[in-house]
Amino acid sequence: MIRIKKDWEIEKMKRAGSIVADVLKLMNDLIKPGVDTKTLDDRAEEIITKSGAIPAFKGYSFLGAPYPFPGSICVSINDEIVHGIPDPKRILAEGDIVSIDVGACFDGYFGDAACTYPVGKVSLERARLLEVTKESLYLAINTAKDGNTLGDVGYAVEHYVTLHGYGLVRDYAGHGIGKHLHEAPQVPNFGRQGDGITLKRGFTIAIEPMVIAGKNEKVVVADNGWTVVTADHSDAAHFEHTVLIAEEGGAILTPWE
Repeated sequence: MIRIKKDWEIEKMKRAGSIVADVLKLMNDLIKPGVDTKTLDDRAEEIITKSGAIPAFKGYSFLGAPYPFPGSICVSINDEIVHGIPDPKRILAEGDIVSIDVGACFDGYFGDAACTYPVGKVSLERARLLEVTKESLYLAINTAKDGNTLGDVGYAVEHYVTLHGYGLVRDYAGHGIGKHLHEAPQVPNFGRQGDGITLKRGFTIAIEPMVIAGKNEKVVVADNGWTVVTADHSDAAHFEHTVLIAEEGGAILTPWE
């Protein structure tokens, strides 16, 4: 069941979203060569808890996971797509790209967002991957308006990404969000225009394109049981916003830029 959020619920989600955005803004300042990923996680958790919220990912479990997720953020480097585990031994290097996914729960309501950052100076190929993935997110958000369908949103991502010669992660998707981190509906990054449920004002969803530099769209889960990696070890990028469906397109609740 998909719930239309009341105004007071949306206000709580805006607060959760602003905390998530604050974390991603800080990551933009912290990410540089020589920084370990556990340090990023520690700083993220500090912001979340000092803001009166709870890290949404820490201790999160799902069917098939070998243990609860140990970090407050997911930190995924280069060919890692999502669910990278923070580790003091993982050191960012010049030219890497690193995806940060963060969620926060404020007074019972969730915000969720992600951004992929360059580490120092990156190759033109990696910079282009980030640019195309980010642009596909905003095209999808503009399409996420009252009366359009989930197929319209997925098509916006798929059409733009494949037009530029990239592959899509099809085994993982965006999702509804609100009182729970993951709610109905599932929000794929592909689809046909006019297909799927009709979006209504008051729906809240997380839209999150995950794009692969190569055209091989197969993914695998690493030995740690969490981290999702491209099967051919090509680069991946991940951008996400929590969005409120409105008449003129999605209203962003996680304004990290």
